[in-house]
Amino acid sequence: MTRILHLVDDTNPGGVTRYLDFLASSPASGLEHIVRPVSRTRPSAGGEAADIIVSHLAVTWRGLPGLMALRGAHPNTPLIHVEHSYSAGFVASNVTARRRFHTLLRTAYALFDRVVAVSRGQGEWLRLRKLVRPAALSVIPPCVDLAPFRALPAPRQRRVIGAVGRFDPQKGFDLLIRAFRAVDDPALRLRLIGDGAERAALEALAEGDARISFHGFAADPAAAMAECDVIAMPSRWEPYGLVALEAMAAGRVLLVGAADGLADHAGSGAHAVRGAGTEVWRGALSSLAEIAPAPRPDGAEEACRAAWHALARSVQEGAAPALAA
Repeated sequence: MTRILHLVDDTNPGGVTRYLDFLASSPASGLEHIVRPVSRTRPSAGGEAADIIVSHLAVTWRGLPGLMALRGAHPNTPLIHVEHSYSAGFVASNVTARRRFHTLLRTAYALFDRVVAVSRGQGEWLRLRKLVRPAALSVIPPCVDLAPFRALPAPRQRRVIGAVGRFDPQKGFDLLIRAFRAVDDPALRLRLIGDGAERAALEALAEGDARISFHGFAADPAAAMAECDVIAMPSRWEPYGLVALEAMAAGRVLLVGAADGLADHAGSGAHAVRGAGTEVWRGALSSLAEIAPAPRPDGAEEACRAAWHALARSVQEGAAPALAA
């Protein structure tokens, strides 16, 4: 049995936590996934025996010495980093000193035997920017148990548009509200499901439009999805977008922007909204009757487990410690 120890610095409810819960609870031939919360700046395996150590930590200059210490404490143990945070869209929206930021990433990633991108779009960015050695780069899309979403009946109408996620500028919900308000259809509804620092600003944008409602954090994502006919994801950056996979599993019409990993979902049948302006999103919301739902994804859970099995076998059989490369 191969013991894989996953180190995580953010245990708030969300996609990463649910992904790790899925791995830890999923039967997989020869693998045992163990999740350990750690400090972002001082991560440690805590003396727990592991054949492979996986970082799900956010890479920062402040946290870089901690990653170096982790590597030094485990010179002969394969180390893997999963990049959940950064992407081309993130850099375009948030980073001004890009050369310095890329130097941070190259330095941190060099500490690991493998770096895992969560989407093909993110992986291509890592490759083109030469942030990761090609031989050290893998792509494994995250997954959760999709059975509750597959069990939902397909909607009979296209009336309720859902937006699910943190109320943060990343998600582009401000753009969605403006576009929705520009659609003159009294039958349409927009449900914003989540919470966060931008809630007051989003409520102010929606004020006066009774068709828009806010529903808070959803402890049961499938139950929240059941109340929506369409899911919209106008994210400004999105390394993967787990909500998109869940929406397709639920048979919902899915509208996605072109950022990062959302392009992967467009390639699987989601409707791509080309452009980030209010007008293009207004046009998409006005044309819902003409948009077909994406095919429900079959085998996503099995593919994720198999990819981790293959990665574990690869690093154990052939990978030299990253610092010796």
